[in-house]
Amino acid sequence: MGAHKGKVVTRFAKMWPRDVFNIRNGKRLLVEIQERLSETGVYILYRDDHPYYVGKATNCLYDRIWAHANRPKDRYYNFWNFFSAFVIPDKRHIDEVEGILIASMPTDNSSVLRIKKIYLPVKIASFIRSQRIIQLEK
Repeated sequence: MGAHKGKVVTRFAKMWPRDVFNIRNGKRLLVEIQERLSETGVYILYRDDHPYYVGKATNCLYDRIWAHANRPKDRYYNFWNFFSAFVIPDKRHIDEVEGILIASMPTDNSSVLRIKKIYLPVKIASFIRSQRIIQLEK
């Protein structure tokens, strides 16, 4: 871990357009994009400004997101136009961060949540509901 000791996420790209995967410099995609997304991590695909899918890249963020952008048979190919990416150098944390993102935002994800959900106790929910009714009646 070295210089990143204690940090789970070391860098991030926020709301980059899918079009970065179409930029060409001669016959190659711009190397700068590949370099910035060359590490492991978690990413979010967006449809406009709405989160659509949360995924992980255990080898290289660039390769994983590029596949979503350039393979028409990819399940998510037609459904996104922006992405965010989070560099997570320690692979042991990738599942945790992915789970937190899936749990924290509505997506069309079919991923399995790896974090146990805490449900509001029924008695508490009923109490709060009854208090709201009392407030509305006043």
